[in-house]
Amino acid sequence: MAANYDNSAWFYDNLSRLVYGKALIKAQVYLLNMVPPGSKILIAGGGTGWILEELSKIHPGDLTITYVEVSANMLALSQKRKTGQNKVIFMNNAVENVNLDADFDVIITPFLFDNFLDETVDRVFNHLHRLLKPGGIWLNADFQLTGRWWQNVLLKSMFIFFRLLCGIEAGRLPAIEKRFNNAAYKIIDDKTFFGDFIVSRVYTRP
Repeated sequence: MAANYDNSAWFYDNLSRLVYGKALIKAQVYLLNMVPPGSKILIAGGGTGWILEELSKIHPGDLTITYVEVSANMLALSQKRKTGQNKVIFMNNAVENVNLDADFDVIITPFLFDNFLDETVDRVFNHLHRLLKPGGIWLNADFQLTGRWWQNVLLKSMFIFFRLLCGIEAGRLPAIEKRFNNAAYKIIDDKTFFGDFIVSRVYTRP
């Protein structure tokens, strides 16, 4: 069953702040400063859309954004956001199912891959890889395990909660770094948050 966050749309942001404070927001905002002016951007799984408002603070009107979100309720919230003069195209679908031109300058995947089993991760990653221009940048934020006991406890609790409520496939973190390495991406910036449990990375496509 594909993950769908319709059931959690109305409380998702408040829940994330309750558990992580502002760490999830800071991890994503950190990435947005890497977006070049005039970029054509694909955001895959943007949730409630606050990231659009943060982007518009940095780039008030020179971006073209394709915003793909599988949850109709999340998308409805996103469409109410203030986006400045940026052009935003909203698509209610799983990102691996959308047909788009392979000419994006930037791809943003905020906490996307931890929803999926390995087979789906491969399909989603490969699809997004094909859509990004050579030399384009991929901004990815996700969870990671660095050996601290509380990380495992928190991660397992999170997986159980969202599997029951939203039907996510995953029960463990995928080896997403391996996918980037295999596709010869280079890390040009990274930063960790929340006791190294959250990592933001900026990759460039060969």
